[in-house]
Parts: sequence; structure tokens; C-alpha cells
Amino acid sequence: MHLRKLSLINYKNFASQSFEFDRKINCFVGNNGIGKTNVLDAIYHLSFGKSYFNPIATQNIKHGEDFLVIDGDFEKDDRAEKVICSYKKGQKKVIKRNSKIYDKISDHIGFLPLVIISPADRDLIIEGSETRRKFIDSVISQSNKTYLTNLINYNKVLAQRNSLLKYFAANNTFDNETLSIYNEQLHTLGTEIFNTRKEFLKSFIPIFKARHAAISGRSEAVNLNYQSQLYDKPLKELFESNLQKDRALQYTTVGTHKDDLNFEIEGFPIKKFGSQGQQKSFLVALKLAQFDFLKEQAKVTPILLLDDIFDKLDEERVGQIIKLVDNDDFGQIFISDTHADRTEAVVKETHQTYKIFKL
Repeated sequence: MHLRKLSLINYKNFASQSFEFDRKINCFVGNNGIGKTNVLDAIYHLSFGKSYFNPIATQNIKHGEDFLVIDGDFEKDDRAEKVICSYKKGQKKVIKRNSKIYDKISDHIGFLPLVIISPADRDLIIEGSETRRKFIDSVISQSNKTYLTNLINYNKVLAQRNSLLKYFAANNTFDNETLSIYNEQLHTLGTEIFNTRKEFLKSFIPIFKARHAAISGRSEAVNLNYQSQLYDKPLKELFESNLQKDRALQYTTVGTHKDDLNFEIEGFPIKKFGSQGQQKSFLVALKLAQFDFLKEQAKVTPILLLDDIFDKLDEERVGQIIKLVDNDDFGQIFISDTHADRTEAVVKETHQTYKIFKL
């Protein structure tokens, strides 16, 4: 699978711009603030129906305009595929595939497998558990429609249960029968989500460790440690034992929406004990493992976006990454960098075809 052509109208800093791409490596070079990352984000948008960097749709429209259009011509399984994302202020976002509008944007997820590696990934280390859950959910959802449906339904029921708890507090009342209906639904959905996450990590962690060993030269022991309250007891029982707490706080304090993924290096949290270079290597390995997992599940080679990938990595680690992508395991790659000479020197070493776009 590869993206042949991209056209942007009123997307972020672009009024109107088109690009025709190489099947292998495409590099966007130039100073900060001229839109290199925005091009990569537009490609991400075509895969996920939203921005990687700013999920507020109106803020992706060029200043002073009231709509945006992202138009991509892909080739997948020897077929031409046109995907268009459009959004007008005050209206619903629209995604079309070959002129047909999707009823639900979630139906499009996974059709164009894609992985992005960006400095913004550092949020996975420094931010709260929600960011890491979103990472797990994003990887699984691209190849598992049932999981995505369960997740959407779980979040809907969770919102309803939270509203009910607020209603109880506001009206000084309580109805255990109604609450138990939500408990039962969340128990069923949450247990499915928990089991799927466990199975996913069983497959994913060895892939991640292998990728990290290749990048770091096996110099550091790393691990991903899945944390969930459902290891202690079933969700129904957790609801029962935390009922008074939930009523007092007026929201649901237990469930798979509280799960976390601990990032460890040499048995310690990488957030506290990892250098910048170690953290970057960890995140690159995490994303390359995502690439490997998606490729295996979807039987399609994902597109790989490398946003400012060479920042904060020493030459040796950059060299390791380039060696990794210089083989037939990878398909189409998009790179952004502030240093045109560095980028060209690096891609020349790969012996792959490439295009450089100076913005």
C-alpha cells in the first residue's frame, strides 16, 4: 500500500497544496513552522479521520476559513483508492472512500494502516494513564473491529453510569436496580476489553523487546507492565466494593478505563530513570513494534511517518534506525527534518528511491 498523491485545501497553514510521492521514501525539509509536520498529520488524518496533534477539528482549519479538505490517492492491493476527509464549521466531519460516505468514522479505522513516530510521543511517558491506554486501543483497534465496538460501547455506558451517579447526588436519591443494569453491561464489555488487552500484550511485548534490542544494541533491559484492577477481582465485584466511593465522588472509580501500561528500563520507570536518548529509543521501539504488529494482523504494510525522528538521537542510534528501514519489511516512509543535508545524507545510505520536498 502507498499514497500516490495528496491534496490539501485550507488545512492548517496550507491554503492549497498538492504533492506527488515516491513509493518508498519522501522527505519534507525546511525550517520550523513552515508545515512539514502538518503534511504528515494530513496523511495521519486520512487514516484515522482526525489529527494526531490536535483532535479539535475546527483548529485544523486554516485561519480565516470555515472548511478544510484532505484528498488522498492511494494504491492498495493493486487497486486505486481515493479517500477524502472534509470538515465544515458547524457540521459533521465527513470521510469518503471512492465517493461513498462512511456512516460511522469508526468503520474506516484500519483500512489504511499507519504508524507515526513523533516528538509528541513523549506524552506516552510523561502524561497520565489515559495517553497510554489510547496507544493500546489505537494499535488493537486498527486490526480488531470487535474490540473497537466494545470500546465505543463501554465508554457510552460509562458516561451513562456517571450521569446516573450525579443524578443520585443532585436529587438525594438512589436506585440500585438501574445502576446494576449499567454494572452488568460494563462488566461484560470491560471483561472483553481486559482479556483482549492481555492477549495483545502477550504478542506485542516480545516484538517490542526485539525492536528495542536492535536499536539500542541490546544494552538495556526494557519491559511493558500492564496494570489493571481486573487482575484483583471481576468488574462486578469491584463495583460492589467501591459503591460508596463512586456515590461520594459521583463518577465510576473502577474499570478498564483506569488501566495503565508501565514503561520500564532495567526494572525502573523510564520516566524517572531513563535519559532523553533512552526514552527516545524506547518510544521508537514501541512504535516500530506497533508497525510489525499491524503488518502481521492486517497483511498489509503500514505507511510509516517519521516526524523529526533524528532529534535527540546520537549518530549511532540514527544509523541503527536507518538500517532497520532499509529493507523490504517497510513500505512507504515519510520523514520530516529541519536539516536538509542531514536528511539527504541519511536517505542516500538506504539505497531506496526517494523524493525530497523543500518547504
